[in-house]
Amino acid sequence: MANVVVIGAQWGDEGKGKITDLLSRSADMVVRYQGGVNAGHTIVVDDKVLKLHLIPSGILYPETTCLIGSGTVIDPKVMLTEIDMLIENDIDISGLQVASTAHVTMPYHCLLDQAMEKRRGSQRIGTTGRGIGPTYADKAQRNGIRVIDLLDGQRLRERLKKPLEEKNHLLQTIYGITPLKPEEVIEQYLGYGKRLAPHVVECTRAIHQAARNRKNILFEGAQGTLLDLDHGTYPYVTSSNPVSGGACIGAGVGPTLIDRVIGVAKAYTTRVGEGPFPTELEGRLNDQLCDRGGEFGTTTGRRRRCGWFDGVIGRYAVQVNGLDCLAITKLDVLDEMDEIQVCVAYQLNGQRIEHFPSSAEDFANCNPIFETLPGWKCSTADCRTLEDLPSSAMAYLRFLADLMEVPIAIVSLGANRDQTIVVEDPIHGPKRALLSA
Repeated sequence: MANVVVIGAQWGDEGKGKITDLLSRSADMVVRYQGGVNAGHTIVVDDKVLKLHLIPSGILYPETTCLIGSGTVIDPKVMLTEIDMLIENDIDISGLQVASTAHVTMPYHCLLDQAMEKRRGSQRIGTTGRGIGPTYADKAQRNGIRVIDLLDGQRLRERLKKPLEEKNHLLQTIYGITPLKPEEVIEQYLGYGKRLAPHVVECTRAIHQAARNRKNILFEGAQGTLLDLDHGTYPYVTSSNPVSGGACIGAGVGPTLIDRVIGVAKAYTTRVGEGPFPTELEGRLNDQLCDRGGEFGTTTGRRRRCGWFDGVIGRYAVQVNGLDCLAITKLDVLDEMDEIQVCVAYQLNGQRIEHFPSSAEDFANCNPIFETLPGWKCSTADCRTLEDLPSSAMAYLRFLADLMEVPIAIVSLGANRDQTIVVEDPIHGPKRALLSA
């Protein structure tokens, strides 16, 4: 039995969806433990593109239970749209479960998110405008609506009375937005609750029952390490904890239940939204990475900022997540490069540092120190074993493994399921007998 956490080791968008999809083949249960519809992954199955924001990609396997845990925030309208899309594609959703204690993103959360971001002007954070921050804020202020509240009309009316009064006052007097009509909101969300009711479960009970039955559990995080509310590039972060420790809180399990942590990182680096980005490229090289990598957000469609691989944030991700191994994605995007640069340290105030600074101002002033490696100038898209890879590509992977001080278990070379090299079973194989320097 192995219970595994899969996390993003950069700023999100690392390709976790494909890796989770791959690992879900041997998982009995997949648990999404944090985030909301601000996340998203694109899965390609038999040339069919499926975009999911809330529902784990494990839903594609009929025998796998997919649980959206208590630490997530759920926009029921989006979730039901995803359910309908899956049904239209003949995908069985009987294994889909939703935590009764997960908080719900309400329409006023989205309106406030967009209004607050607009008012920030040049100091905007770069949120998706999907109401995630305000939902988590209400949760922390003990003023939130939970999934279980959508199942009872009287309870929902009682729970919503005060929040709707407060939010309507804010919307109208501060932001000049037409207030919401309480009865319309209540009826709409009771309708959502009625459709979701067959999937609602007690989260912790469901997970621990699976654990007692010695099932394989895969915990799936959204976003990435550098977007973590406590450990990321604050204030340019998300409103939850994508790091591996967030799995325990968001799913309601103890750390002793976790057997292994797998990090996902691109062969280069991208970031969406605002905030410092030491290895960011401009001009032709940025465009080349963006176009070849299809670097457009699943949720927002925004063009991602692209840069060289950053080993400083990589080592930091290894430390704060306790990574056992790595999955490196989009290696094929570098196929046309004459040479490839990797950030091995920063220069800050005239000094070389090899750690991630906690100060946002210091991080903004960091200049990357690069080492240059030769490119391989040939396609890797059809490689299916390490022996198929060009020697320069192998050297690059070994350099990353040495720099990150963690072995590489999986190499992804395209969006399709079969465009993957599994060096050794990342779940059941020996922890250190993988690709390393």
